[in-house]
Amino acid sequence: MTLAEELKARGLIELSSAEPEQILSAPRTVYLGIDPTSDSIQIGNLAVVLLMKRLSSAGFKLVFLVGGATGMIGDPKEKGERSLLDVKTVAANTRALKAQLKKILGRTSFKMVDNADWLGKMKLLPFLRDVGKHFTVNDLIKREIIKKRLETPDESISYTEFTYALLQGFDYLTLNERYGVDLEVGGSDQWTNILSGVDLVRKRLGKQVYALGIPLITDASGKKFGKSEGNAVWLDPKKTSPFRFYQFWVRLPDVGIEKYLKVYTFLSLAEIDTLMALHATNPAERQAQETLARLVTEIAHGPAAAAQAAAATDALFGDTPFKKLSRDALAVALAEAPFVKFSRKELETGASLAEALVAGGLAISKSDARRLIEGKGITLSGQTIEKPDQKIFLGDLSGGHALVRKGKQGVLILVLK
Repeated sequence: MTLAEELKARGLIELSSAEPEQILSAPRTVYLGIDPTSDSIQIGNLAVVLLMKRLSSAGFKLVFLVGGATGMIGDPKEKGERSLLDVKTVAANTRALKAQLKKILGRTSFKMVDNADWLGKMKLLPFLRDVGKHFTVNDLIKREIIKKRLETPDESISYTEFTYALLQGFDYLTLNERYGVDLEVGGSDQWTNILSGVDLVRKRLGKQVYALGIPLITDASGKKFGKSEGNAVWLDPKKTSPFRFYQFWVRLPDVGIEKYLKVYTFLSLAEIDTLMALHATNPAERQAQETLARLVTEIAHGPAAAAQAAAATDALFGDTPFKKLSRDALAVALAEAPFVKFSRKELETGASLAEALVAGGLAISKSDARRLIEGKGITLSGQTIEKPDQKIFLGDLSGGHALVRKGKQGVLILVLK
């Protein structure tokens, strides 16, 4: 299987400026642009970053362009102007993104550049003459997002955002001249901006360069991932903890799971076929989801964090007793799940389970808690509780902890102070 065939089979090519077989027939120098509108990559961005890593394995040289300049402008979106970031915020976001890329790519060799190094020094008149002359307003206003903005009442577009395509085109031109970049990859929603660079290099230098567009990766409801959609899953552990990150993947429905495996893991296509066949024999075991969650969490946070998230998940929602958890995995569980603390004295005389359910958020009132217990919807350390006036005693907290479950997903940890 050729590189083009594999990327197609993984669903990683939606658009291309020439036949993918031609573009990918030999190693090139490829770039990906990332605007520092946030201090973290989210999983929508991760898909194309991992595509870059695949290209590196095929012998391509990688260049990552952090938009220190374009990040202060913002590419047009369907509704409303983007908030303009100040220089200090853009610089801080840029540093954070560089650190994340280094962690994701590991030993993969790559060059990191910032377009503020040239756009920040560009004078207006030379830019209008040397770049602006190659773009017509007629073509720009036909672009889908700009067209929608112009046609929608009260949704005008500023000249600032209108120039974004010219700036991105100039980036490609500069990267070609300085580093020999001849391929740009990016999300399909950026396709017209990406083609701006292909066209500008051809017009200014008489060279043919290329572009590939990756499909937008969507969630189970079909919405693309991103902060503007309100469904971003971040790689920054302060924004999305490794446990929550793992939970996102392990809780995915079966629909689309094969697509995610192809995009976000480096399992071979044959290995994915085998895994999906095994998954089909017993979907309830969720082997495909667990494999996906482990591998993507390892990429984002490292093997240790992935192992701790998996162990904490199995303790909270599976069959592993708390006493078998490592100290780190137990700390993860305690940090992520609601808990109620009891003193030794309280447990010696017996504490009310119903009151604990209310304090831990599994019930809205003591009467609600009793109804849950009477309906056999509550378990304590795996045992179904049937007495509405059930007490919790010291012996129930083996190792200083006990797990209460409400159905399949509601959990509460009882902790000995």
